[in-house]
Amino acid sequence: MSEIKRIGVGARMSEAVAYNGIVWLAGQVGTPSASVAQQTKDCLAEVDRILAEAGTDKTRILSVQIWLADIATFGEMNAVWDAWVPAGNTPARATGEAKLATPKYLVEIIVTAALK
Repeated sequence: MSEIKRIGVGARMSEAVAYNGIVWLAGQVGTPSASVAQQTKDCLAEVDRILAEAGTDKTRILSVQIWLADIATFGEMNAVWDAWVPAGNTPARATGEAKLATPKYLVEIIVTAALK
């Protein structure tokens, strides 16, 4: 049986949990009140950091959920996403509109990836 590995353990949640060859990341948010593009860049930088700490990288992402506070910013977020996501290794992805934890957050990204 595989052990559960927790990364960035906090009182409420962990940044990520790895088990049986899979790592699940908590939702990543960017700098509050920044633009959607900047918040997306911040989120993806955190995804890169946490995946590296887990022992994997963005080429191993299986699925992504992206929540936007305003779906009208879909194009702005996608411009950043398209520059970041590795060609030929794009994950399954869903994007929707949702009220996020605070109005200052405009995007939240949730990732599931395979470990190396």
